[in-house]
Amino acid sequence: MSLVRAAVFVGLLAFAAGSGFAQQQGQSSDSDDAYERPYKICAENTVDPGTYNGYRRYHAFCHQCHGPDGLGSSYAPKLVDSLQVLKRDQFNEVVVNGRQNLAAGQEKVMPSFGHVEDVMMYLDDIYSYLKARSDGKLGRGRPQRCPA
Repeated sequence: MSLVRAAVFVGLLAFAAGSGFAQQQGQSSDSDDAYERPYKICAENTVDPGTYNGYRRYHAFCHQCHGPDGLGSSYAPKLVDSLQVLKRDQFNEVVVNGRQNLAAGQEKVMPSFGHVEDVMMYLDDIYSYLKARSDGKLGRGRPQRCPA
């Protein structure tokens, strides 16, 4: 390989590495946004089938602790606030493996749902519903389904 070709090759590698680094430093792509915000709002309080199913699954498994519409309770946090900070992968990690937090002299425990098939099969839908609520795109109560 000639010296010129080697220099061009090294330059291309540096450019490719720099492009990936820049994207990781806050430049999000459309696919990143779709991953973090998978819901589709058709009209006011009208959502895609997955987000609607997430509402149903959330109220079957999660609202007993986290309150209706993700607004929290006296012993579990508001998920509409939590998802303003947590990324999708972090949310999934907590749901699958649980979490124990011993802050301010209180013991807070989120049990693992990794063994609950009805939660794991619909985890993406639950996230979609809660993220739409967290982003302020979906109001309280039962949403309507988008027309087919």
